Amino acid sequence: MNSSFIDPSVPGGVDLSRYGWTPALDDAFAGHRRAGLLPARILRVHRGSCDAITEHGPIRAALPAHQATDPLAAPCTGDWGALRPGREPELTALLPRRGAIVRSSASRTSHGQVLAANVDTAVVAVSLAAPPNAARLERFLALAWAGGAQPVIALTKADLAADASAAHDEVNALAPGVAIVPTSAATGHNVDVLAALLGEGTAVLLGPSGAGKSTLGNALLGEELLATGAVRAQDGKGRHTTVHRELVPLPTGGVLIDTPGLRAISLHDAAGGLEQVFAEIERLAELCRFGDCAHDREPGCAVRAAIQAGDLAERRLASYRKLQRETAWQASRTDARLRDERVDRQKSITSHLRATYRFRDRQA
Repeated sequence: MNSSFIDPSVPGGVDLSRYGWTPALDDAFAGHRRAGLLPARILRVHRGSCDAITEHGPIRAALPAHQATDPLAAPCTGDWGALRPGREPELTALLPRRGAIVRSSASRTSHGQVLAANVDTAVVAVSLAAPPNAARLERFLALAWAGGAQPVIALTKADLAADASAAHDEVNALAPGVAIVPTSAATGHNVDVLAALLGEGTAVLLGPSGAGKSTLGNALLGEELLATGAVRAQDGKGRHTTVHRELVPLPTGGVLIDTPGLRAISLHDAAGGLEQVFAEIERLAELCRFGDCAHDREPGCAVRAAIQAGDLAERRLASYRKLQRETAWQASRTDARLRDERVDRQKSITSHLRATYRFRDRQA
């Protein structure tokens, strides 16, 4: 196990506020500090260990061997934790998250997978080298909103766009209230504008493989820190150059989390996110004659009226319904899993008590 080392670029130590440390976090950490532990933010997670930043510099620390079986509770890039220093440093606890970008687990279980924790801004990369994928963009926006982050759409590869203005208008119709920035890492176009939108908080890059996330990240960082790769010529898809989630400081302030490209974006506990993504449908639904309107053939349906008037696309309503069904189904699976886990715990307790009673009876 590697021991800690002082960052030579910061004499006297590291100012953790540079990585997002706040007075509120300091108050929450008081008990851990009295126990001799150090605050640390996770930069990257490995199998059984993590890279973290502390006030004494970067460190490689072991993760607890008794990690929770629920992936949602496992340490993730962006988490703040309590670290026990020494010859073999160990991350002993996590501070409560103020939000997390979560998708449904790729293992098709009812568990969620945390992509990044404590995020302020989610930069959704949409490549202009191909027509925008409306359904995929809506899913990424739902992930961001549900995770407590403010989404920003970066239209990447603007230098390769066939019609950048038309693509901007199409994306704008899918993302009410979301800032949209056409960018080009190759030419530097609008990289400074995007950097200004990120501020000094924590930003995460989201998008499919080949969208140019890592290339855009390097442009924001001002140096080639993130691995990049070319897309396949036949279909424009990337090759998952980024395989880890990694947190790095931005030169303009704040930090940036790069993530692997996501080809499957299944939602997890994202009902609130859907309300934000489809805000115009939510507003129209409030004007329907019936509170339980299904927006099908009911009289006085404001949603159907908007579609007939050309103010709302039929595809948009169909996408909203599909994601609502998916979210409800995922929630029902989660509820069933939690119910089964409670039953299993109760059975285990009952079995233990019965064994105890039998032992006492034999001793009597």
